[in-house]
Amino acid sequence: MKMTPRRKRSDSAAAAVAAAQAVALGPIDPPAHVTLRPGDRPFWDAIVTARARDTWTQTDLATAANLARAQADIETLQAQLDAAGYLIEGKANPLAAMVETLSRRAVALSRVLHVHAQATVGRSEDAAKALDNERKAAADHDPLIPTLRVVGG
Repeated sequence: MKMTPRRKRSDSAAAAVAAAQAVALGPIDPPAHVTLRPGDRPFWDAIVTARARDTWTQTDLATAANLARAQADIETLQAQLDAAGYLIEGKANPLAAMVETLSRRAVALSRVLHVHAQATVGRSEDAAKALDNERKAAADHDPLIPTLRVVGG
């Protein structure tokens, strides 16, 4: 039988304190046995902040490093592909296949780590309902009630 400590309720005061402390600590650093290149770090930070700090295991962090490296490589290869073009002498540029392979890897790793959109934001139909509610609220806006406006934008 698996024995794991019980998680705090997300709406408790203790959970709010833990969340504030986690934010103050910043993104988790990679484990000592994992090497990240300088270009991987922005992706690493985005990945490890997509989940609560206390949910990451050492294995998850190693997988997160693979995802960060894949995302950094996608950006590098995509820039090279944009410069060279998708076609070279009438044939598909081999970089396009590499970008596609790395993109598939990134999607799979995101699912494994539960840092994909459905895990972090929710189901798309729920997001669509929220957007519809926002649009209805904007349409039902009372012009006598002041709202925030962006000036010059």
